[in-house]
Amino acid sequence: MQLCLHFIVGIFVIMAACSRAQVPLVTADGFAVPQPGHEFSFPRDHGAHPEFKLEWWYLTGHLFDKDGRRFGYQATFFRSAAPDRSTQVYLAHMAIIDAKSGKFYYQERLNREGWDADAEIGDLNVHNGPWSLRISDEKSPRMDLHGGVRADVLFQLDLSPVKPLVVFGENGVSRKGAEPTAASYYLTFPRLRTTGTITFGSETIPVKGESWMDHEISSSQLGSNQIGWDWAGVQFNDGREIMLYRLRFRDGTADPASSLTWVDAAGRTKKSAFTWEVLSRWTSPSTGAAYPSRVRITTTDPATETKTAFILEPLAQNQELAGRLGGIPYWEGACRVLSADGREIGSAYLELTGYAKDLKL
Repeated sequence: MQLCLHFIVGIFVIMAACSRAQVPLVTADGFAVPQPGHEFSFPRDHGAHPEFKLEWWYLTGHLFDKDGRRFGYQATFFRSAAPDRSTQVYLAHMAIIDAKSGKFYYQERLNREGWDADAEIGDLNVHNGPWSLRISDEKSPRMDLHGGVRADVLFQLDLSPVKPLVVFGENGVSRKGAEPTAASYYLTFPRLRTTGTITFGSETIPVKGESWMDHEISSSQLGSNQIGWDWAGVQFNDGREIMLYRLRFRDGTADPASSLTWVDAAGRTKKSAFTWEVLSRWTSPSTGAAYPSRVRITTTDPATETKTAFILEPLAQNQELAGRLGGIPYWEGACRVLSADGREIGSAYLELTGYAKDLKL
């Protein structure tokens, strides 16, 4: 019996080693590839990873003033190695939607590594121009975000995790396609208690609400036959979340690497199959892209093991970022989450890429 047990353990060790061997350490152009079983260390892994080609720190949230006036915001800091690997290039996007007026504000910044933009190695401290995201507490991953849109809007937010960090994927790696290099390390705070202010001109509005934060580290985010993705971060009122991405081929079908993951109230994850149904579309007057504007998602609720469906409904149709500096137009919008009978059961952010043009990272 003991010998048999040792033999079985040995077989599993060999299988695991073979599985790791199938994942190259670097891409064809010499950048690191996410490896199964990687041991994360914080705050180090909240910081920059220049051995990888591409990285982003992404925040979205739903905020309210004392009278219930609603806002949605996005703040994304991108780091990318220059094609000749001589430096790092930093792109940042800021956007805010005023649900009452339907007015959408956004701005981009693009800078090379240096005085105007940087990302610290070893801790979370990124900035691009006056915009910044930093760890503000040495004993916890509490963060300060300073952002805005030209002279129109300024926001200063304090973000504190409500539940533990989630590492999405299998064995620490989030697959994005069939190619061994099409993968990322995918780190998420799915719910952050958020307080601060939004300033429109001379009007400063105290706000509070909840945010979502992704930190993705990769060198090849898409498979060779994919043109874009549909992504959603859903925060239900019952304290659970869903993260899903649908990786699209040119014919509109989804790559098998597409994924939906539930996060329960304690931060535990469980994957589930899902369907994606477009209920209506909105055509951008700027780019001509026809984006899904209302979407029904059907999946299995792990708490009840029964089928459930919900609808993502944008707070406003036009939440498109033109991508003039980064070269990639996309739709990134605050949404209500509605039950099958029309009740509002949560909030979400929806990201739609590859509709205006094929997404090339």
